Amino acid sequence: MSAASPASPPEKNDFIRQIIRDDLAAGRHARIRTRFPPEPNGYLHIGHAKSICLNFGIGREFAGLVNLRFDDTNPAKEDPEYVEAIKEDVRWLGFDWAELRHASDYFEVFYRAALKLIRLGKAYVCDLSAEQVREFRGTLTEPGRDSPFRDRSVEENLELFQRMRAGEFPDGARTLRAKIDMASGNINLRDPALYRIKHVEHQNTGDAWPIYPMYDFAHALSDALEGITHSLCTLEFEDHRPLYDWCVDHVDFAADPELYAPLVAAGFGVPAGKPRQIEFSRLNINYTVMSKRKLLALVNDGLVAGWDDPRMPTLQGLRRRGTPPAALRLFADRVGISKQNSLIDYGVLEGCIREVMDAAAPRRMAVLDPLKLVIDNLPAGHRETLRFANHPKDPSFGEREVPFSREVWIEREDFMEVPPKGFHRLVPGGEVRLRGVGIVRCVEVLKDGDTVTALRCTLDPESRAGMPGADRKVKGTIHWVSAADAVAAEVRLYDRLFTVADPDRDEEGHSYRDYLNPDSVRVVRGWVEPAAAVVEAEQNLQFERLGYFTADRRDHAAGAPVFNRTVTLRDTWATKGG
Repeated sequence: MSAASPASPPEKNDFIRQIIRDDLAAGRHARIRTRFPPEPNGYLHIGHAKSICLNFGIGREFAGLVNLRFDDTNPAKEDPEYVEAIKEDVRWLGFDWAELRHASDYFEVFYRAALKLIRLGKAYVCDLSAEQVREFRGTLTEPGRDSPFRDRSVEENLELFQRMRAGEFPDGARTLRAKIDMASGNINLRDPALYRIKHVEHQNTGDAWPIYPMYDFAHALSDALEGITHSLCTLEFEDHRPLYDWCVDHVDFAADPELYAPLVAAGFGVPAGKPRQIEFSRLNINYTVMSKRKLLALVNDGLVAGWDDPRMPTLQGLRRRGTPPAALRLFADRVGISKQNSLIDYGVLEGCIREVMDAAAPRRMAVLDPLKLVIDNLPAGHRETLRFANHPKDPSFGEREVPFSREVWIEREDFMEVPPKGFHRLVPGGEVRLRGVGIVRCVEVLKDGDTVTALRCTLDPESRAGMPGADRKVKGTIHWVSAADAVAAEVRLYDRLFTVADPDRDEEGHSYRDYLNPDSVRVVRGWVEPAAAVVEAEQNLQFERLGYFTADRRDHAAGAPVFNRTVTLRDTWATKGG
């Protein structure tokens, strides 16, 4: 089966790609190399998808290389579970990496680089507590004050730092700080910490290191060591760029090969050139939260079913809901790359999902709120097999067999005893076309009290396609499944997790928890045609007239199908206030 895909987008021409084109044209790089550097302290969310698509997409477009590098410098919050999930997410999005690296691969090099900075008089060991450091740092309008330990001698700093490395001091007792400028207008340059003491076992290095580098130090040097040409970061790192450059320039690997000799001995490549950090706006999307702290609280407090709950904005959650990776790539293209922070409407994401699934999802019939319809003028036990196209817009999807019998299930909402104006489905004495079968007329309504239990109808056998009466017009067409052949299915009707566009807003003492959508999931027992029940897990389908659904990747099984509603056929939130 071949799946149609949305039209190829035009060549991307955002400011980052233009910088790369200019750099290549000027001969600054023989080949570009980017990196995606997640911290393995949680699951990736949709915001990370933008960065993944940018970094790996640029590598693909410019025949460059892309590293996946785990910034594993804070072992207290890291877990191999997150590492494996991140690798799985990147591959699921359709990308792969040239090299898999870890910041921990470079711990010995970072340590040597720190010793070099001490010898150059560019770093010192500070005994101030974290609270005292904040007190000495100053404010946006007032300069900071020098630490009383700033003027320690090189010899004393070397001795203390080596003793930190040997594990002689408790957590938090000392830090290694860069000696830059406590009066700088950029607070990031006011003698930032380069190393802190943490007696925590690391997932890769075990208990070999009682000290760990800070993010800004490790990130800059990792980029330099890997020969990254363009280090793409979100805008919150713009004020960190001077520190990034300071670390790269003062360590200066090119002038001191001895620093990275352990990497060469281990078979790693030799650093080449200076990386350039470029910032772009992060992805902000309404009707969700993307703070790791808040997502963790949703999971730990049982407000969702886990990190892969289909209502979560995590890539694992989006995948479980059935979001095609092509839809996330299309979404990243639609959002684009800029320097301006903006809030993207959730409907843009849903529109991308619909566009991809409309082209790629085979059609099936399902009934989620069943009402029995009996065709009186067919003999008892009548059974036949009809042929339906799998996709109305793409013949390459082929056809399937659909069983039909005298009794079928239809959606309860497709019948009304007292219809409103404009209702074009089934009413007492009225007619409607059963999809692929012909026109039926409702002749009797069976009830139990006020509840309609079944409809008795007659079929016009001449109204089926290919018959003389096929052109007879009726205003409504409804879907159905054969009651004798339908397979029971669990169907999970998912919707947005929050009821307001900005769940992070704190008004009148409310928090994001107060805006959780009580209707974000509803589980029903429905009926599906046999061809729907046997699809593989993660198969996308359109249930005709109902929406786009996906066989659950964990719970679905042939004979016991479980489907998640990925997205409705139309935007049902467009008229809702946020």
